[in-house]
Formats: sequence, C-alpha cells, structure tokens
Amino acid sequence: MKFPAPVSVAWLADLIGAEAAGNLAAQAFGINEIHKVETGDLVFVDHPKYYDTCLQSAASCIIINTKDVQIPDGKTIFVVKDPFEAYLKIVDHFRPFTPAQQSISDDVVIGKGTVIMPNVFIGRQVVIGENCVIHPNVSLLDHTVIGNNVVIQAGSVIGSDAFYYNTKKDRAVWYKRMQSCGNVVIEDQVEIGAGCTIDRGVTAETRIGAGTKMDNMVHIGHDTTVGKNCLFAAQVGIAGGTIIEDGVTLWGQVGVSKTLTIGANAVVLAQSGVPSSLEGGKTYFGYPAEDASLKRRELVWIKRIPELWKKVMEK
Repeated sequence: MKFPAPVSVAWLADLIGAEAAGNLAAQAFGINEIHKVETGDLVFVDHPKYYDTCLQSAASCIIINTKDVQIPDGKTIFVVKDPFEAYLKIVDHFRPFTPAQQSISDDVVIGKGTVIMPNVFIGRQVVIGENCVIHPNVSLLDHTVIGNNVVIQAGSVIGSDAFYYNTKKDRAVWYKRMQSCGNVVIEDQVEIGAGCTIDRGVTAETRIGAGTKMDNMVHIGHDTTVGKNCLFAAQVGIAGGTIIEDGVTLWGQVGVSKTLTIGANAVVLAQSGVPSSLEGGKTYFGYPAEDASLKRRELVWIKRIPELWKKVMEK
C-alpha cells in the first residue's frame, strides 16, 4: 500500500509510539510485506529469525522489536514492543474500515459500454473498464481495478480480505487477522465464473493476467500473480503469494500451495496437488504433482503389486 503522500520518520514514530534510529531524515512512501517490499517502503518484523532478511531487504524503514541490530546505511528502524500492532495502527490510519452506505459507491469509475446487473455491490475507489459485464450478486470490494471486456459471473467476490493471520500462542486468541490493505487487479479479456473468490493482496496486489479464463468456484489467494491466457477449471484453489506464469492450465479440483511458481504452459491434471514449484511446458498429475507420464507408469506398477507379491510367495 502506498501512502497518499510520503511521511516523515518523526510523524511515523509519533503515530506508532516508536523510538526511531538510523536515518532520521528518511521518508516512507508505503507499507509492504517482505516478499513485496520496494525501496521507500516500511516493513515490520517481530522474530529474530527474520531480522537480517528485513534489514537487508529493499525496505527503507523497518519496524522491529529490538534496538540491538546493525542498521544498514541510509535505513531507519522504529523500535516498538509489538511490531504487528504497529502495522495494524498504520493500516487503520490510512485504510480504516468504513461501512458502506449504498450498494454502488459514488466514486466508482465505470467505462463506456459496461453493464452492471441488479444486486451488484461496488465498493470505494473501484475502477471498471469498457464493455464489461458484471452479473447479479457480484461484489467488487474497495480499490479493485478491472480492465476492458471482462466478464464476471453471478455471485463472485473480488477483493475479499486475505486469509492471513499473525500467530502467537502466548495470547488468548492465537490467530489475529493481518488487516488487508492491498487490492485486486484484473486485466483485459478475463472471464471469471460463478461463485469465484479472489482475495486482495495483504499490502500489495493480487493480479489476474489478460485473457485468463476461470470456471465456477475457483479461489485465488492473496498476493497471487496469475499470468496471461491461463485456464482454470472448476474448484481450483490457489494459496497466497503464488506465481502462475502465462498459459498455465489447471484442471478441476487442483490444489496449489503457497509461495511457489508454476512455469509457463504447464498443465496440471484434475485433482492433483501442487506442494512445490513446477517447471513449465510439462503435464503433471497426482500428489505430489509429478510428470504425468511417469505417474501413470507408477500407477500401473502399483496395480501389479498383488500379482507380484503372489508370485514371490509361491516361490
């Protein structure tokens, strides 16, 4: 999430009750997660395991719960007791939850030739391109951006909060929601089936590439990037932070784990599970998803086990 305007170290320190150190003349341009961070961004870290990763990242400012670290030249740290709570305070300041007062926000931008069917909800600062069709009971939540010639079938939800929690087992409620301040971007010529859900990025964007087509009941997790001209059949589920490159086909009920990459033009056959990255240009099947030709041979041999065992016992 980018701030409306750059903010000073002094202003941020006052907002979150932090002790600042390092480059006190710096400015922060936005807040981001470590895997999305850019120069000028603010990031938070609350576990020693990740201190160095954050300090050496592109982030210019780091919210941290210790002052006993080496601050890289030009960077700023904000020392607080609970960096996660500081993150929430910043998000609440710049993107506070604001209950909707009407079905379609006054500030929505709708392009020429676009059709909005009855019972559609459109939140704040949503942009919809030209010649789109948004079917009944679709929800386009705050800050969603939709390109031209997009079709979204009935009942789909675009821009829901990420399924993403800060976990600490020393408190009464172990899982505390990491408030989402990112958005969803849907490029041109995308078609989304009925009952699909696409979560917004936690701090950045979830993006669906041009020409991609989704069947019904597909779920796309937060911060996932889907390439151009992909094809997803019904009940595909993709976890957060995943990269699906151009031309990938996922057949029905394929499950894809988080923060991995599926290479361009890969095909994953129905009911397969993808726990780790896959090379492009191949066909995969099974769990864990493997080269389909090898998997089929494996299944043939598995079927022969009783016969082979019988022969061994006869000897």
